[in-house]
Amino acid sequence: MAELHRFLFDGLPVRGQLVRLGASWREMLSRRAHQPYVPPVRGLLGEMAAAGVLMQSNIKFNGTLLLQVYGDGPVRLAVAEVRSDLSFRATATVLGEVPADARLEALLNLHGQGRCSITLDPAQRLPGQQPYQGVVPLHGDRREPLQQLSQVLEHYMLQSEQLDTRLVLAADDQVAAGLLIQRMPAEGPGRMSGERNEDQIGHNEDFNRIAHLTATLTRDELLTLDADTVLRRLYWEERLLRYEPRRPRFACSCAPERVRNMLRGLGADEVRSIIAERGQVEVGCEFCGQQYHFDAVDVGEMFTPVRDQPHTPAPLQ
Repeated sequence: MAELHRFLFDGLPVRGQLVRLGASWREMLSRRAHQPYVPPVRGLLGEMAAAGVLMQSNIKFNGTLLLQVYGDGPVRLAVAEVRSDLSFRATATVLGEVPADARLEALLNLHGQGRCSITLDPAQRLPGQQPYQGVVPLHGDRREPLQQLSQVLEHYMLQSEQLDTRLVLAADDQVAAGLLIQRMPAEGPGRMSGERNEDQIGHNEDFNRIAHLTATLTRDELLTLDADTVLRRLYWEERLLRYEPRRPRFACSCAPERVRNMLRGLGADEVRSIIAERGQVEVGCEFCGQQYHFDAVDVGEMFTPVRDQPHTPAPLQ
């Protein structure tokens, strides 16, 4: 089961979310059983999936959130995609040997070229509207490499939203999980004249206290304890206002017709040359592992123009 728990700290300008992806995460990994990712890559993708669900729910965006990290290490690209219904999928392109104990720098940022981007693609774009994209490097303000995805995303949200954020992520072969705590924007009667969100960065005592409690959460606790136990252990002195849990799920948007359209884009000559060489066209989805096969008959139908059917008059009554 997968669960997302949203909550507020009663009377404080702090909100939080806790996600646990269990069976849905294992289903995603099982689709790659024929070509599994090595443990460090599986861990990275699990953290990205959990973080993507947290961020999508946090902004309540009607569209697709695309979280990508890319660089000059053996992992050239890792992607997590989360839609507004919290369905998710993830994949990675690995082109080199991955050390068994590799962390973020060794995976993507060997020579300081690593980047993290977040793209928001609206479900219904207005004419001329383009997806929003923000990009940050995989290092902090002092140019030191960041060793954890959570640090990169905290840095991103501080720059893009001017809001203090604390994020804890963890993933293994059974569970991908994350806890996000964020200071809420300053607004309303309690807001001082001329006060801006950026003026409060690092200075809100309530957030700093709760962030300190959040930082005590260990990786093993996040992976093994249920949501109620985690929240009770961390915030037993606080009064939490909790929302109804939501159910993230693994889902892939690939489909036979989308693959056919991709092949049509290659052109008849290119596709027919593959048929002549291999006897069929095989296309595998990088996200879910689904394999699509097209033979010569399929390709012939694919590139045969559709003619209008002759009109048959209706019989007289």
